[in-house]
Amino acid sequence: MSGAAILPAPSLVLASTSPRRRELLARIGLEPARIAAPDIDETPLKGELPRAYVARLAESKARAVDRSADEVVLAGDTTVAVGRRILEKPADEADLRRMLGLLSGRRHHVYSGVCVVAADGRPRVRVADTVVAFKRLTPAEIDWYVASGEGMGKAGGYAIQGKAEMFVRFLSGSHSNVVGLPIFETRALLTSAGVPLG
Repeated sequence: MSGAAILPAPSLVLASTSPRRRELLARIGLEPARIAAPDIDETPLKGELPRAYVARLAESKARAVDRSADEVVLAGDTTVAVGRRILEKPADEADLRRMLGLLSGRRHHVYSGVCVVAADGRPRVRVADTVVAFKRLTPAEIDWYVASGEGMGKAGGYAIQGKAEMFVRFLSGSHSNVVGLPIFETRALLTSAGVPLG
């Protein structure tokens, strides 16, 4: 869709302030009519698995946003998981180093939950799963990445659309999912909710 016009979607509300999600929506020619910041507790429940976690958070975010009868709300949540362990956003540089050490030389999963609430008020949820493998990171590479500041504020402590892409030796699944919004699943949900797409 290179060169396609980006048209305002008069009824679409994006329940996220993430610029990455707006950029990914632009790839399918959509500009939300408004942006809303959902205020929810993102703490994982005891024993909660990563797939269930992102599905619950995506739906919670969508439900947390006020919606008029003619609006469609889109919300998403992305997390990185090593086995059953959920890697949230790093709390500080020490936490970021810990995460990069866990990811070094091994495969992990990136899960994104996407939820759309349309005119009928019923939430529709899909979960995307991408497998990513990092090369074995040297202490110098970890130091360099931490110093770049890029990993702070990112689930799992890295941004695949940035400097961290050089660490990726294998990826199976949706690249846009790892960035923060799986385009295939998002498009399918929006289409089913009646949002016009090219």
